[in-house]
Parts: sequence; structure tokens; C-alpha cells
Amino acid sequence: MNEDLSLTPAGANLIKHFESCMQKKGEHYCAYRCPANVLTIGWGHTQHHGKKFDEASRWTRAQCDEAFLEDMAGFEKAVRRLVTIELEPWQFDALVSFTYNCGEGNLRKSTLLKKVNAGDFEGAALEFHKWNKGGGKKLDGLVRRRASEALLFQNITDANYDGKADPTSKPAIEPMPQAVDEPEDAKL
Repeated sequence: MNEDLSLTPAGANLIKHFESCMQKKGEHYCAYRCPANVLTIGWGHTQHHGKKFDEASRWTRAQCDEAFLEDMAGFEKAVRRLVTIELEPWQFDALVSFTYNCGEGNLRKSTLLKKVNAGDFEGAALEFHKWNKGGGKKLDGLVRRRASEALLFQNITDANYDGKADPTSKPAIEPMPQAVDEPEDAKL
């Protein structure tokens, strides 16, 4: 299910905004501890997946980007595996962002996933907000991220990622045009 979906630029931009390739020193990015005390480098890359690193690691921007693409491929597969109904690209993006930040196990056991798989998209959008803690503390950055993910899940633009719909909101991702069967006499 959803085999044809992959992370769109809108989804990648949301993730990169909140992961924000931190700790730049010269041309390199250094490992750091996130607010939940998890060793991180680049675009939110951790020891939980992909390339291994340590506290002394220094990566180039190209290495950060490469790890991001590898990480996203794994989280896209996780969302495809766990979601049992067809998704729109913007819903897929929001779920990949959530899963990248919270983990596949948390998505698997979440009410968010249950509501998505039940087709309750309105209810699912409300579930993002419940995942706003890191290291046991409510974090302003996670409050904004979850709000931005919920908006993206509903295909509502939030260009500055403040967790609020843009005043002149347009779809974050333009829907694909639907094929229309033409009457036989129109195909001349």
C-alpha cells in the first residue's frame, strides 16, 4: 500500500526546518545532544538508524544530506508498512516526519496510526499534538513541529513552520489531477 509515495520536497523541508543541521564549525557539522539527550548529527541523524558516529564526529554538508536521504528511505518504508489505507502525499509526508522524530515503534502503538488506518483523518490530525515531549518535558519546538505536521497532514500551508495556518493558505502540495474517462466519441 502507498508504494508509489515518497517524501515530497514539502515534507523534506518541514523535517529539515525542525532538525536544522546544527552545530556547524567551519565547513563541518559536529555531533550534539538534542533536548532529549540523544546524540545527533546533521539533519537529526541518530545512532538508532544508518551510519554510526560518535561525539567527536564531524561531517560535511554532503554527508549530512546523504544520511538524510538514507534515513528517509527507511522511514518511508516504515510508514508504508504500518499504514493499511491509501494516503495522499501530504499525509504520507506528515507521517514520515512524525515517525522520523518519534520512532517507528511509537507510530506503531499510537492512536494516531489507529485513526489513520480507520480513515479518521480529522481525528488523526488532532493526535499529532499529543507528542510534544522530549526527555519527559514539553518542548516548544515539538509543540510547533507537531502543529506543523498536523497542518501538513491536512494539506494546509505553514510556510514559516510556526504551527499556524498561513493567512492566505493554499494546499501545501497540489493534488494530482484525476484522470477522467472521455466518452468514445471525444477521442477522435
